[in-house]
Amino acid sequence: MFSYDVVKKGLEGVEFDSALTSLYGASASAQKPRYIRVLDAFANLFGEQNEISFFSAPGRSEVGGNHTDHNHGKVLAAAINLDAIAAVAKNGKDVIRLKSEGYDMDMVDVTDLTPKKSEYSKSKALIRGVCAGFVERGYEIGGFDAATANDVVSGSGLSSSASFEVLVGTILNYLYNDGKVTPVEIAQIAQYAENEFFGKPCGLLDQMTCSVGGFVFMDFNDPSTPVIKPVKFEFESCAHALCIVNTGGSHSDLTDEYAAVKNEMISVAQRLGHGFLRDADQAQFLNSIDLIRGAVGDRAILRAKHFFSENDRVDKEVKALENKEFGEFKKLVIKSGQSSYMYNQNVFSVKDPISQPVSLGLCLCEELLDGKGAWRVHGGGFAGTIQAFVPIDMLADFKRRMELVFGEGNCYVLSIRPVGGINVI
Repeated sequence: MFSYDVVKKGLEGVEFDSALTSLYGASASAQKPRYIRVLDAFANLFGEQNEISFFSAPGRSEVGGNHTDHNHGKVLAAAINLDAIAAVAKNGKDVIRLKSEGYDMDMVDVTDLTPKKSEYSKSKALIRGVCAGFVERGYEIGGFDAATANDVVSGSGLSSSASFEVLVGTILNYLYNDGKVTPVEIAQIAQYAENEFFGKPCGLLDQMTCSVGGFVFMDFNDPSTPVIKPVKFEFESCAHALCIVNTGGSHSDLTDEYAAVKNEMISVAQRLGHGFLRDADQAQFLNSIDLIRGAVGDRAILRAKHFFSENDRVDKEVKALENKEFGEFKKLVIKSGQSSYMYNQNVFSVKDPISQPVSLGLCLCEELLDGKGAWRVHGGGFAGTIQAFVPIDMLADFKRRMELVFGEGNCYVLSIRPVGGINVI
């Protein structure tokens, strides 16, 4: 913790350069104005006579395991260099006052930790829920003041809500628990907050990746105790950028499309005598297609095939990264995208087949990157974003070409962030 003057001087100078570089790499200097802006916002709201700390939590990108977690499958994900940051100080009260850039201030009484339906879908619910999760696990909480900014683009599939939840958990961890709460626990608390207080029945993928950082392998065979393994790979060594392209389209009317993917996979599992596809045997599935096709339908069969292939592919992707075989990794990413396109069929909505921005984006990626990069649908699909691994020497042209079609600012150039939630300053 430092005084306002010390933090301001350090950000304007070089004192905190190493801390920022460890998070943002070559773009660290570009982060300084953002940190100073948040610091000044804190001072304007709460005064300069505080001992201030800075915290950060990243967004995330799914890399492998598209639509597998809900059937207890495996996923490869990665934290990214877009993040939520906060200037924070204890306030000696039983209230959290948190002002996010562009939003009204949230005030949460930390002595009242019961879910409130009136707060569903509001950030206040997430703050209250994270506090409740800490208390349930026997950890300490208390009041603090915070000014925050989040450049994890909302609606981009990069998990802006999970980054916010992990940010609040990281603040409580360092302010009141000496940093002893593990990243896995913070992720579980964040999921609890979103499920029970925010009103969204999400899985654990987003929160875990944001909290752990780097490339992360997750096995949800037992969702209550998922296997979590960081994957050692220095992304900077591969001379590629991770690009997320927002192809447009709204997710607001797609809830039934997402639900159908899960439910159709489960319908196949049930015909094979299991609750989820992870419990079924792929050979049994392939030998039973003629018996179950009439009951579940062709699309369910294709989606089940995607699950089995994609689940196996995650292990191969992890192995490729660990062996520093980035060329093999890119081939597997392309196969993942092809499987999502042909079998899982989550690249456009059957409600509006004329509109296919994700399909168009994937088509353009193949034209631009064939034999050199990799591309796939990103996240839930049907609308929104695609993911591409682009060689650095092709990056400027790739970004220009994609933004000609999908609009300026809709190609996000990212890198893999090596750490999750952290006390920066």
